[in-house]
Amino acid sequence: MNKTIVVSGGTKGIGRAIIEKFASEGFDVVTCARDQEHLEELAQSIQTSYAETKIYTMKADLSSVADTKQFVEFVKKSAASVDVLVNNTGTFVPGEIHSEAEGALDLMINTNLYSAYHLSRGLIPQMIENKQGDIFNICSVAGLKAYPNGGSYSISKFAMHGLSMGLREELKPYGIRVTSVHPGATLTASWEGVELPEERFIKSSDVADAIWGTYQMSRNSVIEELVIRPQLGDI
Repeated sequence: MNKTIVVSGGTKGIGRAIIEKFASEGFDVVTCARDQEHLEELAQSIQTSYAETKIYTMKADLSSVADTKQFVEFVKKSAASVDVLVNNTGTFVPGEIHSEAEGALDLMINTNLYSAYHLSRGLIPQMIENKQGDIFNICSVAGLKAYPNGGSYSISKFAMHGLSMGLREELKPYGIRVTSVHPGATLTASWEGVELPEERFIKSSDVADAIWGTYQMSRNSVIEELVIRPQLGDI
C-alpha cells in the first residue's frame, strides 16, 4: 500500500512541485485548491505520469474554516492514514502595516495561518494514534526577519512559524516530526510581472527536493528549520 501525502494548495508553485516529487516516489496524494479546472489538470498530469499513484482532489478555499473542515473529512474518507502533511496554502499581498488596504491582515491570517491551524488540528489525532508522521509547514524567510513592504504577510508568517514551533514541541512524544520550511523568493505566481531573471529565484522543485531529503532522514533525527534562499541572496 502506498503512503499518503496531504498538500493544501497543491495546483501551483511549491505545492505542485511537492506533489510531483512525492508522487514520483510512490506516494498517493490528497490535495485541494480553489480552482476546479486547475485541480482536474493536476490530477490528469499526475495520473498520466505516475500510473500507480492515486490522487484525490477537492475544490476548497482554506481561508474558510468551514471549507477547511470539509477538506479534513475528505482526507479521512480518501486515505487510510496520513503519512505526510504539508501546510502550503497561502497568499501574498505586499504593503506596509500603516498604509495597506483595510482587511489585508484578516485575509492573510485567515489564509496563511488559520488554514494550517485547522487542517493540522483535524488530521493530527489520526497521526498521534498511528504514532508516526511528518508535518511540513511552508513558512517564509519573511517570518524570520521583517522587510520593507512585507506588511501583514510578514505578520502572518511569523505567526505560522510560531504555530510550527508549538506543534514540534507538542508532537515529539508521538513520533511525529515537524519542520518549518522558510523559502526565500521562489519563482511562483506571486512574482509574475517582476522584471528579474529566472536564475535570481529559487526553483519550486528545489524546495520540494529539500523537503524530500528531510523526510528521508532516519526517524532518530529531525530538521526543525529548513531555510532556503536564492544563491545571490534575498530579493
